Amino acid sequence: MRGRRGDRMTINIQEHMAINVCPGPIRPIRQISDYFPRRGPGPEGGGGGFGEAPAHLGPLALAPPAALLGATTPEDGAEVDSYDSDDTTALGTLEFDLLYDQASCTLHCSILRAKGLKPMDFNGLADPYVKLHLLPGACKANKLKTKTQRNTLNPVWNEDLTYSGITDDDITHKVLRISVCDEDKLSHNEFIGEIRVPLRRLKPSQKKHFNICLERQVPLASPSSMSVALRGISCYLKELEQVEQGPGLLEERGRILLSLSYSSRRRGLLVGIVRCAHLAAMDVNGYSDPYVKTYLRPDVDKKSKHKTCVKKKTLNPEFNEEFFYEMELSTLASRTLEVTVWDYDIGKSNDFIGGVALGPGARREARKHWSDCLQQPDAALERWHTLTSQLPPAAGALHSA
Repeated sequence: MRGRRGDRMTINIQEHMAINVCPGPIRPIRQISDYFPRRGPGPEGGGGGFGEAPAHLGPLALAPPAALLGATTPEDGAEVDSYDSDDTTALGTLEFDLLYDQASCTLHCSILRAKGLKPMDFNGLADPYVKLHLLPGACKANKLKTKTQRNTLNPVWNEDLTYSGITDDDITHKVLRISVCDEDKLSHNEFIGEIRVPLRRLKPSQKKHFNICLERQVPLASPSSMSVALRGISCYLKELEQVEQGPGLLEERGRILLSLSYSSRRRGLLVGIVRCAHLAAMDVNGYSDPYVKTYLRPDVDKKSKHKTCVKKKTLNPEFNEEFFYEMELSTLASRTLEVTVWDYDIGKSNDFIGGVALGPGARREARKHWSDCLQQPDAALERWHTLTSQLPPAAGALHSA
């Protein structure tokens, strides 16, 4: 039956309910009516029967998923990690690159773009920004943040954020939390979604590309606003998190780069205070006025104290100062080097930022650095160390010095 020109063409229910049943992944069908040929008005409609397929229709090309989803192509040599990354997710997707530079002990985080973010403002848009934390030990000292993109659900940042002082031990045990938030000048900033990437998935000096859906992490309410049952659940979750993170977990307050060298000619230990990174902010302006003190314990005569100059208003100070302790190598093997970082305040006691102890009783990287120094005389060994909130023994009585 040939339709007349001007008549509305009707489509039967079979055409509406049809799907592509070809083997393999389901692919988008641009025009489903092409799979149900029919006679159309005029010579364009063709003269074939209903059982004949049009000659121009071929098998559906098996395009790569990235092309179908509109994903961008990462740089050459970058490993791709993408799952559940489409533009129809409730919270949106985030695209970023991670690179661990083992030689310089740095973690480079390139925040590229986000797509399809959840609207957070009354105008149906958002003012998104990205912030990074290293877990466990998340605090303001290791938070990095991008700029805010205004009135958009598809922001493009193309910003590089760098963590300094990242060791192989950090790569093994830590997780990078990437949060996307909406900035609100009139009230508190709102959480949109987050991604957690275990750093052990990274390979040294190899960039890894990610395009991942944001996940929803609902923060627990304050204990004062909880019922008795909810407070019990909150305490249980906090205890469980501490067990998963390991015993003896201390709050991180930043990183310090130390250089150790035992001089055979001068018969003593040369300690270099190179720099600090991501220190905790102790002042109301969001900065600190840091300086470093060192002691060689036990210090009966209290003559081993050395102190650097004060660096004003910074969380990433560079000192490049050296101190010398005259001592035989055999005696040094039983000593402990105590390094503390302080915030200088005028007219009141200085604030303790963080500290680390290197010696035979230290843990992991601090102990290894000390032993390598004693086993390799006349070799300058630079290593990064984590500053923790625990005040080393006997340092509390000297905080005002």
